[in-house]
Amino acid sequence: MYHVDVDKLNGKITERQTTKEAVADGIGVDRSTFYRRLKANRLLVRDAHKICDYLRLNEQEAIDIFLAK
Repeated sequence: MYHVDVDKLNGKITERQTTKEAVADGIGVDRSTFYRRLKANRLLVRDAHKICDYLRLNEQEAIDIFLAK
């Protein structure tokens, strides 16, 4: 099981001047589902891949967010 650093993810969302709503829409996930997954720290692997693409995260940013300890 992996751990998502939600604070870092939220920081990247803000840094990219977008919103969680826009990310949810951009990756094709219902907004309420996206919020639930974030709150429960249970993003699907496919969500993580789509978020990386949507936010244009580089490899290190993705590791720091999606493989946090």
